[in-house]
Order: sequence, then C-alpha cells, then structure tokens
Amino acid sequence: MQPLHIPDGFLSSTIALLFWLASAVMVGLAARRSERGLGERQIPLMGVMAAFIFAAQMLNFPVAGGTSGHFLGGALAAILLGPWAGILVMTAVIAVQALLFQDGGLLAMGANIFNMGVVTALVGYGLYRLGRNWPPAARLAWAGLAGWAATMSSALLTALQLWLSGTIALQVVVPAMLGVHAFIGLGEGAITVAALGFIERVRPDLQPRARGGLAWTWGGLLLALATVMLAPLASAHPDGLERVAQDFGFFTLAQDGPYQLLAGYRLPFLGDTPLSTVLASAIGALAVFGVAFWLGRSLRGES
Repeated sequence: MQPLHIPDGFLSSTIALLFWLASAVMVGLAARRSERGLGERQIPLMGVMAAFIFAAQMLNFPVAGGTSGHFLGGALAAILLGPWAGILVMTAVIAVQALLFQDGGLLAMGANIFNMGVVTALVGYGLYRLGRNWPPAARLAWAGLAGWAATMSSALLTALQLWLSGTIALQVVVPAMLGVHAFIGLGEGAITVAALGFIERVRPDLQPRARGGLAWTWGGLLLALATVMLAPLASAHPDGLERVAQDFGFFTLAQDGPYQLLAGYRLPFLGDTPLSTVLASAIGALAVFGVAFWLGRSLRGES
C-alpha cells in the first residue's frame, strides 16, 4: 500500500507552517460551530463516516496512464453531516493516517488537513447546497459534481503549495495536477453518488443531515470493516501526486518520518502480506471511528 498524502520534503518549512496555522484556525472554528450545532445522534455517525472514509481511501482505483486515484471523502462527509462536522471527521482521518501509518508528513500534516479536509468539505458542501432541493436524480448528479469539484480544488491548492515552496514551476505543476485529478475526481464523484444513493434507499431519513440510531451505527462500522478487506486489491500504480512527483523529478525530496509504527499500512511482524494490510487497515478504521466519536462527545460535553 503506497502512501497517499503529501510527505515531508515536498513543501518548504514556511509553507508547511503557514498551513498548519490555517488548519488550526479552521479546525478550531469547526469545533466551535459544531459545539453549538452538533446533534446527539450525529455523534456516532461522525465515527461511522470517519471509518468509512478511511476504508474507502484504501481502495486506490486505476486511472489513465498507469496512475491511480483514491477517494477523498470531504464532500460526502460535509453533505451528510454539515461542513463543520465534516471538517472534524476529515481531520480525524488524516491525523490518524499520519500519526499511526506515516501516511503524509508530520510537518506537512497541516497542508494535508487543509487540502483534503477543509477545502473539500467547504467546496463540496457549498456546491451541493445550490441543488439540495432539486429532484432526487438531479440532486445526486449535482452531488457527484460537487465531489469532482472538491477534488479539483484540493489538487489546485496542492499545486500552488508546491510552487510556493519552490519545488516545481507553476506552469508545470498546475496542468499536471489538474490533468490527472480531473480523472480521479470522476471516481470521487461516482463514489459520492453511490454512497448517497445507497443511504437514500435504505435510510432516507438521514438526508440532508445525518441522524441515526444504534443499529445504523454498528451497521456502518461493519460496512467500513468489510471494505478494508478489499484493501489488498487496490491498484499498485502511483497516485496522482506521486505520479507528478516521479514524472517531474521531485519524488526524491520525500523524507521519512521520525518513527515507524504501521508504515505502509502493514503490521511489521506480518510483513508485506494481504493479511498484514487488512489487519492494519482494520486497526486504522477502528482508530478513526474512536477519535471522531470521542471528538463529537467532547464537543457536546459528554463523558
């Protein structure tokens, strides 16, 4: 399993710290807004969404030119939970990926949270709101477009960060990142539509903001754990950012983290085996469920 997110070394220290600050501000704002507006029955669904997004991100799918893409999930989380809770869910996912699996650098974590969590949630939700009262088929199609646009926005911001860091020229990185992510965004849109369509069929009461009971919570968690069983089948091709880094010669700038826990989404004592990937991924899904669930309870002042 290849790392999915910006590693340390791709961004300058100045840009990385700037986006740590920007992410801290936005996550703090999201926490304050969620504290006032988070419903009790949304709390377990924050955990379910975090687990599902983590699991779905494991399933890299092939796109053009020997490149793969992966689901981001910020638009889906924001559509179901609202933008502020969606940002918190994505922050939980990205933080666990970096801290536990060394997927994305620690210095670059602020940029990863901002690009994949803050921007995707705000862009995806903002676009979806324009069509949320449309007939079901049109609304789902518009949600797919929102997911695509969220992916493109994240890719554009990543390109700008790389340029501002002096890693690659602007006129090279923008078309390269947007070109490959235009295809990846199609997968994002399709998964967003499929997930929303499934929810509307089995639990229409979860629209437009998720509310659910205990059975739905456990069912969603089991679905996420079932999804990680497919992780060994994920495409082995480099993802969009990794492909651009390889093609334009800055992949060697990537730096290893200061420690190794479950790097590469594998259990060290099981080596590079499908079982190792599945078990490590299951640990990750449970971890992000716990973090997001705990965060929701804390914001409501529950023990």
